[in-house]
Amino acid sequence: MHTRTTVARLPRLLAVALFAAGCRDAVGPERHAPSGPQFATVATAPALDQVNGTLGGSGTALLKGFNPTNPHVGDAIIATFFWLGSTNIITSVTDHLTDGTPVGNPYTLVEYVTAGGISMATYVATNVQNFPDPNPTQETVLVVQANLSSSVTDGGVMLSAYRGLTVALGAHLSASGSGSSQTTADPGAIPVPAGALAYGVTMSDGVVGHFPPVGFTNLATESDAAMKTDGEYAVQTSAGTVDPQWTWFFNSPSTWLATTLALTPAATHLVFSVQPSTTLPLFTIKPPVQVTAVDDLGNPVPSFSGSVTIAIGHNGGLLLPGTLSGTKTVAVVNGVATFADLSIDQAGNGYTLTVTVPGLTGAESAPFNIGLM
Repeated sequence: MHTRTTVARLPRLLAVALFAAGCRDAVGPERHAPSGPQFATVATAPALDQVNGTLGGSGTALLKGFNPTNPHVGDAIIATFFWLGSTNIITSVTDHLTDGTPVGNPYTLVEYVTAGGISMATYVATNVQNFPDPNPTQETVLVVQANLSSSVTDGGVMLSAYRGLTVALGAHLSASGSGSSQTTADPGAIPVPAGALAYGVTMSDGVVGHFPPVGFTNLATESDAAMKTDGEYAVQTSAGTVDPQWTWFFNSPSTWLATTLALTPAATHLVFSVQPSTTLPLFTIKPPVQVTAVDDLGNPVPSFSGSVTIAIGHNGGLLLPGTLSGTKTVAVVNGVATFADLSIDQAGNGYTLTVTVPGLTGAESAPFNIGLM
């Protein structure tokens, strides 16, 4: 059985001009027009950078370095730890160099699953920093370590690092089950947007053959006398769901664990998806100006929430500087901020608007005019 774990009056002007505005072996690590939305491609999709792992560890820490080559600064790291035991005894996950120098990236527990006396916990760190890239010596290799509240007799870790988009943790699930013959290990289906990276990992106390999930690429397959593990990943070209399923060929009563998660593209900057247009002084700018939060590739990020503030960038007032009126800070809805009641009081040429939001790179609009249309 599976367990899932808002008409101003136009003032008289002396003159107003009209202006144009207008079953598998482990694989080794590899280095592998202003009036519309401005979605420029500035980065690549996520790609595997480095992978490493080990089993057969014991004691009060489970650790592994990215030897011989560090991942890149800015990568996302996924670390899955395996051990014999039925309790999550990980007190923290930290990183350091092999010479002992602390690095200090934060690792977040995503999923812990246990059954049949085996346990598996997956942690994620995004935008990792503060280590040599590249590492000049083996003394400066980045090591990821699970610190345990009690000792284990057998355990290990699978590390993988991904470079490309700025990412955030998306959906994730775990499950467990058992069998004594051919058995499917299925952590469950999770939704993923285009450009997401899907990660799947399974563990078993039956050291037997297995088939990997269809459509995934192997990270590593490891085994020792007491356990076998398999890690897989896939980059999603379109939005949908992923559901990695392994087939274990058990020949005696055995237990499996499985976890899947998505690293989804994170919003990094703003773009004007509806530009401001030429409008009479004191009249509402129509259509409403809209600003969209997008990722590194310029794809909208509907999950982004926050408040965007708008202001005049270049002030094009002819006789006096223009003043922007209306609701100038609005909440983002489905990744989009809509400014429905903006107006400027002075005629002029080449106005621009700027938008800002904490944590993202702002944007400036295309030039537009305020005057007779």
